Amino acid sequence: MPNLTKNFQIVFPVYNEENRMEKSIIKTIDFLESNHYKNYSILIVDNFSKDKTADIAKKLEKNFEQVSYVRIEQKGVGIALKTAWQKSNHDIIGYMDIDLSTDIIHLNKALEILDNDRADIVIGSRLVPGSKVEGRTLLREIFSRGYNFLLRHYLGVNFSDAVCGFKFLKREVFNQIMNKGIESNEWFFDTELLTKAEWDNFKIAEIPVHWADDSDSKVDVIRTTIEYLKKMRILKKQKNEFKNKKV
Repeated sequence: MPNLTKNFQIVFPVYNEENRMEKSIIKTIDFLESNHYKNYSILIVDNFSKDKTADIAKKLEKNFEQVSYVRIEQKGVGIALKTAWQKSNHDIIGYMDIDLSTDIIHLNKALEILDNDRADIVIGSRLVPGSKVEGRTLLREIFSRGYNFLLRHYLGVNFSDAVCGFKFLKREVFNQIMNKGIESNEWFFDTELLTKAEWDNFKIAEIPVHWADDSDSKVDVIRTTIEYLKKMRILKKQKNEFKNKKV
């Protein structure tokens, strides 16, 4: 899979990740180099960390020419990705969680699909046949399945897993959707992006992934669920306006 015709960028949004960031970035570089990938870059976007994340990221930037670092004075996965992707000049853009909960081996399949124009967006799914999930608590399993059930039946979307932290897409696709409007700066960003991509008739490919739960995750499931339900309602009201908007 190294003979890509398109270049790509992997973004890692981080917040207070001094304990595992260096190991994960080096593991990612080792994987990319061992698979003979060229024309790639890694961008660490620091969401206003309070620990030594910035120092470690700057060291990685200095030691590896493929790595860049930017800090923004605001928390939120959505604002991190919008900041990174709006400035990117890569053909393919995407992100992975810094804990590498999704096995990095799936990057090969995602890039192959996008490079061969078989889809506009590729997302990892823990809810399709062939996926493997390890170490997940019952509460998180209920949240994930319940949330994605609501998405399919309330918003009428077809993708199965909106919140898996493994997504790659064509930059031109992101730019078109962003120009029409993506409001969320936090975790709901993924859902809003995918929903509006489907409204715009872009092709979303889902691939089964091997996913290991992160026991140190900072996500508050109950609070996040309440916020998501509110934002789903707002998003549904935007459908007609979004679909009719010209850019």
